Amino acid sequence: MRVNPILLEVFKNRFSAIAEEMGAILQKTAFSANIKERKDFSCAVFDENGDMIAQAAHIPVHLGSMPMSVKSAIENVKLEEGDMVVLNDPYKGGTHLPDITIVAPVFIGEEIKPSFYVANRAHHADIGGISAGSMPLSTSIFQEGINIPPIKLVKIGKVDEEILNFIKNNVRTPEEREGDFKSQISANLTGIKRLKELCENYSLDTVKFYGKELISYAEKYMKSIIENIPDGIYEAEDFIEDDGIDSTDIKIHVSINVKGDRCKVDFSKSDKQVKGALNAVYAITASAVYYVFRALAKEDIPTNAGCFRPIKIITEKGTIVDATFPSAVSAGNVETSQRVVDVVLKALSKALPQEIPAASQGTMNNITIGIQNPETGEYLTYYETIGGGMGASAKGDGESAIQSHMTNTLNTPIEALEFEYPLMITKYSIRKNSGGEGLYKGGDGIIREFLFLNNAEVTIISERRKIAPYGLFGGNSGETGRNIHIKENKEEILPGKCHLTVKKGEKIRIETPGGGGFEKPQDV
Repeated sequence: MRVNPILLEVFKNRFSAIAEEMGAILQKTAFSANIKERKDFSCAVFDENGDMIAQAAHIPVHLGSMPMSVKSAIENVKLEEGDMVVLNDPYKGGTHLPDITIVAPVFIGEEIKPSFYVANRAHHADIGGISAGSMPLSTSIFQEGINIPPIKLVKIGKVDEEILNFIKNNVRTPEEREGDFKSQISANLTGIKRLKELCENYSLDTVKFYGKELISYAEKYMKSIIENIPDGIYEAEDFIEDDGIDSTDIKIHVSINVKGDRCKVDFSKSDKQVKGALNAVYAITASAVYYVFRALAKEDIPTNAGCFRPIKIITEKGTIVDATFPSAVSAGNVETSQRVVDVVLKALSKALPQEIPAASQGTMNNITIGIQNPETGEYLTYYETIGGGMGASAKGDGESAIQSHMTNTLNTPIEALEFEYPLMITKYSIRKNSGGEGLYKGGDGIIREFLFLNNAEVTIISERRKIAPYGLFGGNSGETGRNIHIKENKEEILPGKCHLTVKKGEKIRIETPGGGGFEKPQDV
């Protein structure tokens, strides 16, 4: 079969549209604010080998990790038509325990093996563990929640109620979890239906052929991107401030060796894994690297397995970027991933000074809340990440008050938050002048203040509270962030990572970092 360039473009959009529609179904039917409001999920389509054909434009941190979950499902479970596998194990392709992946095979016609797979990953606002929201200051994965290996949640079209009830029995919000699980199942059913329709319209062989050609096309395009980077070795390092247990800074070092149309990205000189939850599994590090190189594309290329093939990632087992079981990893997904991006961008800025921005805020400013509804006694869990400043670049000022890099979620609208939780937002504004000065100015951060209408359990995991987001080529660093507990009209500065009890009437204010500036300001 010869490639028709028009059909190649058609299939690029058809596959992407299937993933996007899966996401729309998941969002519209979800129970939790984290999924239906913040859109903290990703959906994708895979070929018969588990190689990604298309991913919707959802969460970058899922880019390189969800394919590993799909392949883990394929390797560990014999799948029949109507089955779906659930898993969240970070050591089997997951990221952290709240991110739960559901994988479904797609059988076409009389085929005895799956011709495709569809999968989605969604962040559940609680999956058990020692603190509400399952983002604890942990020292072991066993403290972080229920760890689900690849198992069948749906068998021949029916939900396994025993498995579902087992999971629900280990979480604080069982009804919400069940609702979100069933939304994920519905999203996969939509993907299966659309792929079957596509094969009816074009034939199975044609759809498979163009799926593989799209992967080849993305590989060729990524090679052309790497080929335009001058050959050489580019190094950089940056630090995570602490792990929530010890106060020692944690180094992430990268060496990028570019030669022709391929590159090696080596993290071997990074620090060893730590006691706390800032450890990242390999899937997280891979996702961060793939995100950076994918972001170098100037055209709308398909995001699939081909993008990753020219990039070799080297890590040392047992380091902060390739943790080993049973290390705590809940914050590696959200915070260490951001620092990996900062380090890779910093290294590439030496090769592509006109293409690479200064550091963005470099944190997701995670806040998780466990609180009871004072009227009904119902236990509620809440999770969100808060945006900040984006780094400036040769193209202009950085954006203010925006999610950057490894998170692509929305905010939770104040109206939705206050409707569902005994919380009020008493301040939500841009943090003026927090971006770094320069010829081009870094974007400003955000101020978001929570008033608690009942006693609550709060965990904050944040970075860039001591080490500022760097500027480039003479631009100033952005302002560091601050976490503040307000009680009896007195302000207490909190650590970047902390767990505390907040009483009714007290406030928590999060002031997020600004982005770094780019180049020295010109003399007036």
